Amino acid sequence: MNPGTKAGGMGLTYVRIRVSKAGRGKSVSVRTLVDTGATSTMLPKKVLGSVGARPARTIGVRLADGRLVTRGYGLAFVRYGKHATPTWVLFGEPGDATVLGSLTLEELWLQVDPRSGKLREVTEVLMVAALPTGEPSANRAIS
Repeated sequence: MNPGTKAGGMGLTYVRIRVSKAGRGKSVSVRTLVDTGATSTMLPKKVLGSVGARPARTIGVRLADGRLVTRGYGLAFVRYGKHATPTWVLFGEPGDATVLGSLTLEELWLQVDPRSGKLREVTEVLMVAALPTGEPSANRAIS
């Protein structure tokens, strides 16, 4: 866990995760940028292929610079310390950033500590207490 370098006053957090096709079998260590602004995790397709992970489909990905590209999307197993989860990942092409995105962070029950820039365990979650009066019921279809 390393807050990494400073860029414009913002700390960049890089971590090492282990990735495999399933929770057991061959795994590979990968250094990733923790990007809470990215929806999905993107790992090099060469790394994912080396552990036997394969894309289930191809999806469009809007990059931070505005470009729309297509990438493979499939299941892999990610581990960070004692935290592990199956997760959907993008199969990155050469030149793509290697990123640990927000969905995988949530599945791992991790968040970035804003003071230290390190990952920490989530100890509670936010949830609505009740629907406000006059709002549609969760059990009723919205037309």
